[in-house]
Amino acid sequence: MAYQETADAHHEPHHVHYKLIFFALCVCTVISVALDIIPLNRRLVAFAVLAVAVAKAQYVMRYFMHLKFEGAWKYVLLLPTAILAVGLPLALAPDIGLHYYTPDVPQVRAAAQAEASHAEGTHDAGEAESHGGEAH
Repeated sequence: MAYQETADAHHEPHHVHYKLIFFALCVCTVISVALDIIPLNRRLVAFAVLAVAVAKAQYVMRYFMHLKFEGAWKYVLLLPTAILAVGLPLALAPDIGLHYYTPDVPQVRAAAQAEASHAEGTHDAGEAESHGGEAH
């Protein structure tokens, strides 16, 4: 009985104005569309639209997922996610983003040769096709 009284004393009802949150999300959407329509610097538009998207995500997480009313344990649960969100791109950057190697595959070599022959005005690529695509 004592546990029930203390649990009820600490648990206050939370009143959320869902219509106001919906209106805020609609305003954020209008801002995103307006920024995309207005001719501005592409980087500025990308930064602004991403900032609006973060604001929209905050509204959804805080009010619709009720994270605003949770305790501090939510940060303990989000810590591994944040570590992976930072660590995964850093771990994959050498293989995907930095291109520290030159791809040396037959398709790339053939495309480079075709591009070079097209630039010179010769038709070596046509001769290769007449031989069945094989180099002799």
